[in-house]
Amino acid sequence: MSTIIERLATGAATAPAIGAPDRQPLSHDGLRTLIQATAERLNAIGIGRGDRVAIVLPNSPEMATAFVAVAAAATTAPLNPAYRAEELEFYLGDIGARAVLVAADDDGPAVEVAGKLGIAVLRLVADPAAPAGAFTIEGGEPGAADRPGLAEPEDIALLLHTSGTTSRPKLVPLSHANLAASAAHIGATLGLTADDRCLNIMPLFHIHGLIAAVLSSLAAGASVHCTPGFNALRFFAWLDEVGPTWYTAVPTMHQAILARAGRNEAAVAGSKLRFIRSSSSSLPPQVMAELEATFDCPVIESYGMTEAAHQMTSNRLPPADRKPGSVGPAAGPEVAIMTADGAMLPPDAEGEIVIRGPNVTAGYENNPEANSTAFAHGWFHTGDQGIMDGDGYVRVTGRLKEIINRGGEKISPREVDEILMDHPAVAQVVTFGMPHAKLGEDVAAAVVLREGAETSEQAIRDFCATRLADFKVPRKVLILEEIPKGATGKLQRIGLAAKLGLG
Repeated sequence: MSTIIERLATGAATAPAIGAPDRQPLSHDGLRTLIQATAERLNAIGIGRGDRVAIVLPNSPEMATAFVAVAAAATTAPLNPAYRAEELEFYLGDIGARAVLVAADDDGPAVEVAGKLGIAVLRLVADPAAPAGAFTIEGGEPGAADRPGLAEPEDIALLLHTSGTTSRPKLVPLSHANLAASAAHIGATLGLTADDRCLNIMPLFHIHGLIAAVLSSLAAGASVHCTPGFNALRFFAWLDEVGPTWYTAVPTMHQAILARAGRNEAAVAGSKLRFIRSSSSSLPPQVMAELEATFDCPVIESYGMTEAAHQMTSNRLPPADRKPGSVGPAAGPEVAIMTADGAMLPPDAEGEIVIRGPNVTAGYENNPEANSTAFAHGWFHTGDQGIMDGDGYVRVTGRLKEIINRGGEKISPREVDEILMDHPAVAQVVTFGMPHAKLGEDVAAAVVLREGAETSEQAIRDFCATRLADFKVPRKVLILEEIPKGATGKLQRIGLAAKLGLG
């Protein structure tokens, strides 16, 4: 058991910890000083261990350091800065926020809603001439914290909501011990050292960016360079400027990078990438192969979720195996495949993926019904369907809630995705269920074509018909300029039929 504060104690004093394009880096010693100063400042305005501080900031080095520094003394709850007032009112109320941390000049909906709910507004003040990530906090009334000082392992460091595509979002509390374990797991899997430089392009209100990019880097004594957010047009300039040894992203981001790689050959040739990591949704094997060929480095696909403080399984760096289409063996927690009634399944049998370990949340907050379902038989039930081979490598075959039930025939959307990705004109695809009057559901697919490519809905269906059983062939294929994505860049199957007018 340890805290993220203890994990951050190992970085060499003058080594860079936080960087950003066009900024001087903040050293590991500078980060530790910032953590201590932030804890003292929060305690001085009555905020201490267990008190909840929502962070509503854009992607920036200050967002990264605010997460780490505030979590060292209180409980953080990063929220998407694009949320509207109604969404913020729900999330701030559900969290029970004592304060909201916003940018110095922010007068948007977060400030308005905080005023309405009687929540203190704290302002993060950053000097552009100071090292990346340095800040002070203004606002709040003087007061004594009930539980002052730095956090203990069992204290909640981070509160995040699940996406809630089919139900009310569930609130996931993650302790310091959970986060410290996850950062260590990721660092060990990727062989991170103090010489590594991560380029963060993931949103920092999401577990992937916060833990896989920021915390794992800092815990390894390495550095993370924080961009303003994903921008495929600027990615190659950042490759040149930062010289990262790795980056982590969701598949849609990797695909956008590949689409522009041909116009940025010099940046690609000069890149210093030791590996590329992919997580948060399934990486098509075709995209993995193209990434490896383009950047001449291994692509490591990992499997994570909020309830596990991110990483659960991961493919391995060479000389160990990485299996395209697989998310690798256990990479931190124990992982097994289980039947609905709690029986363990042998290799190559399909069932629900279950996990347990030091990085896994102790349970959803104020949600006994969800807890009784998710935490059963001594394991956390992920809701994902999968197969584990004889080597322990897991293949996720589908989200249980995303399986298409076509008149009793069960279809995994991922299986259809992989066939469609083999079509030479297809750059991106998401297969999903659409309502059907007699069958209940039928198969639909939204595709984006490669630049300059042409094809038709019928040609795509004909292509599938030679590779899939009739009942799996999409009855509807929509050719789009762009597929709607969630806030973190993930393609979302649930609810897509309604979004595309197929209700």
